[in-house]
Amino acid sequence: MEKFLHDQPSKPRTNDEKQKVINRLKRIEGQVRGIQKMVEDDRYCMDILVQISAIQSALKNVGFSVTERHLNHCVSDAIRQGDGKDAIDELMNVMKQFSK
Repeated sequence: MEKFLHDQPSKPRTNDEKQKVINRLKRIEGQVRGIQKMVEDDRYCMDILVQISAIQSALKNVGFSVTERHLNHCVSDAIRQGDGKDAIDELMNVMKQFSK
């Protein structure tokens, strides 16, 4: 398991930031349940695949949003504190996993 620089953001998320991400994830959760129902109802494969694609896109967008916040707060703070190389290396390792 990789060691990360921080186990918490350098600047805690606001309640609004948290709620936006949680709302997006709940929407995605509902989409997943919808696909489960589609499978149970023996819906057309292409309809299921379109919904899976939509979920993948939604999850990527959540990931990009979290990444943007990480860059604007955690990475920029690390750079100011002289830990920029480590923060960038850490981010790049996660981005490699994210892009698989």
